[in-house]
Amino acid sequence: MNKTTERATLAGGCFWCTEAIFKRLKGVESVMPGYAGGNVENPTYEDVCSGNTGHAEAIQIAFDPALIPYEKILDVFWHTHNPTTLNRQGNDIGTQYRSSIFYADEKQKEIAEKSKTELEKSGLYKDPIVTEIVPFTNFYVAENYHKDYYDRNKEKSYCNFVIDPKIHKLLQEYGNDVKDEYK
Repeated sequence: MNKTTERATLAGGCFWCTEAIFKRLKGVESVMPGYAGGNVENPTYEDVCSGNTGHAEAIQIAFDPALIPYEKILDVFWHTHNPTTLNRQGNDIGTQYRSSIFYADEKQKEIAEKSKTELEKSGLYKDPIVTEIVPFTNFYVAENYHKDYYDRNKEKSYCNFVIDPKIHKLLQEYGNDVKDEYK
């Protein structure tokens, strides 16, 4: 990570989905799936799936703000998951699938709150946005088998039915922001 690199920590349902989306964006240097916002140190996937850790499946994005500002990261976040469903994304249900923005500092907090307010005013969603905007407290990297899950398992039904449509939406709405190797 160089001096200009910043971090964003987001939860928008299954981290296989969010990792697959954000790693495709120009200016994103890395995306790590993991667990954030809970009260158990070094949780396992099984721990988090129990719903008893307080953690959400999350990603931590390292990005160059000169190439992709935090505002663009949040714009993609809002448009590639459903921020109106509490503790759920599609058939993935539980607090570990909640929609969360874990801000690193006051600047990220202000940008996130403004972004959420603008989205609410836009009328894009008829239901209220339930995404929580909370201070970053912790992030634990997920087990290795979760990393690059989509790119290693494109033939699996979850990838075909859940992640592929999100990737197609990303390409349709943000094609100019997608790295050439993913077009």
